[in-house]
Amino acid sequence: MNIVLISTYELGRQPFGLASPAAWLRQRGHNVVALDLARQSLDEASIGSAQLLAIYLPMHTATRLATQLIPQLRKQNPSAHLCCYGLYAPMNVDYLRALGVSTILGGEFEEGLVQLAERLSANGRQESAQPVESMISMARLQFEVPDRSGMPAMEKYAHLIVPGDGFRIVGSTEASRGCKHLCRHCPIVPVYKGVFRIVGRDVVLEDVRRQVAAGAQHITFGDPDFFNGIRHAMELVESFHREFPAVTYDVTIKVEHLLKYEEHLPTLRDTGCLFVISAVESVDNAVLEFLDKGHTREDFLLVVKAFRALGMALHPTFVPFTLWTTVDGYLDLLRVVEAQGVIENVAPIQLGIRLLIPEGSRMLELEDVRRQVGPFDPQSLAYPWKNTDPRLDALSDIVQEIAAAAERQKESRPATFERIWKAAHAAAGLPAPQIDIRSSSHAAIPFLSEPWYCCAEPTRDQLVSIGAPRPLVKNAVAGADDFV
Repeated sequence: MNIVLISTYELGRQPFGLASPAAWLRQRGHNVVALDLARQSLDEASIGSAQLLAIYLPMHTATRLATQLIPQLRKQNPSAHLCCYGLYAPMNVDYLRALGVSTILGGEFEEGLVQLAERLSANGRQESAQPVESMISMARLQFEVPDRSGMPAMEKYAHLIVPGDGFRIVGSTEASRGCKHLCRHCPIVPVYKGVFRIVGRDVVLEDVRRQVAAGAQHITFGDPDFFNGIRHAMELVESFHREFPAVTYDVTIKVEHLLKYEEHLPTLRDTGCLFVISAVESVDNAVLEFLDKGHTREDFLLVVKAFRALGMALHPTFVPFTLWTTVDGYLDLLRVVEAQGVIENVAPIQLGIRLLIPEGSRMLELEDVRRQVGPFDPQSLAYPWKNTDPRLDALSDIVQEIAAAAERQKESRPATFERIWKAAHAAAGLPAPQIDIRSSSHAAIPFLSEPWYCCAEPTRDQLVSIGAPRPLVKNAVAGADDFV
């Protein structure tokens, strides 16, 4: 049957969530068109002839954009069976059903998509008017090598910037999905509930092999936590480096794991890992406890020290604006970033992120949160909240505006940090101490051209800058109070 797989946004990467099911479906004889609307236009001819339209929802931003797209798809092809799959599909089941989505798949979705396609093919596209019996599958799958044919070239996606050495073409893959941990704010937890699944090493390496042959010079491993399966991870990077000694890579790893498996960090460095992204979120131990992050401020400082000793680059990410953030606490975060010399390591937008509380979030377990949030907002697909100190909400807007302007103007990170530093002190009614941003930051830090978001959502300007479809951007953020 004719199937169209659609992605609206996935962090500037060529979506694994299109390439993987495309392989499964094509091997079973289906005609599959994969559309990444962050990098290409909607193919009306393919939409019109499709019997199954399946939209990939790996994150909140993608879901917000998809909810604006679905009515357009319905209008163009009212008889097609509509499916949403991925992390955020089961988290928004009621809203998606109201939009006319017939099948919703979460967790390990490839097999479910195949079963849906074969059932529709055998019995007619209207055979299943209700969601599949099991919306979330934790089945252990034998993954197929992703099929990226027909998707936009890697050159169209985020690239690696190496100061003093230009840029490199970036490919991406996944070596695992889900996560063993239960961080309270993480959107993975409501679906995977502490379970993670690995993608076979031979499948990952073949996916990398094909991307390198197509020009990739750097690979992003999109795993939620690359060290969830430490043996799998280390065997993979050693095989990776033996076969592709000139290709670099980056991974995402929890602070907790960076300390627990510190003895493996030199191997990452020696096998071509240019940097590690780590969701630090806060340097306030009380906030970290609320988020159930599993690490402390002191742990983060130890990791910074270890990375500096190894000559490795750490990219900390943050959620600075929470229900418990104070003005003094925000200034403390800036002082830590400056004192630890990681200004160049932190994308400015990371200093403006607000906590996102979607449907099903473990944050709602906390009485403080339930008391402070408003009713679920179906437009923003989140529970809105405001800080008890209005200066914090205003400051988050200011910092986001500074970061967005800096991205447009290609301003240096130290210069942007200095503007945020002054704005934060102004919000506190304090004079901003002079800082020497040149001596407090270590240069030549490689980074991806598209900022990395976790448990948060970009603003309108950021969506435009990352290449999200402009008509969808306009609709997705219009009238919303919170974008992150």
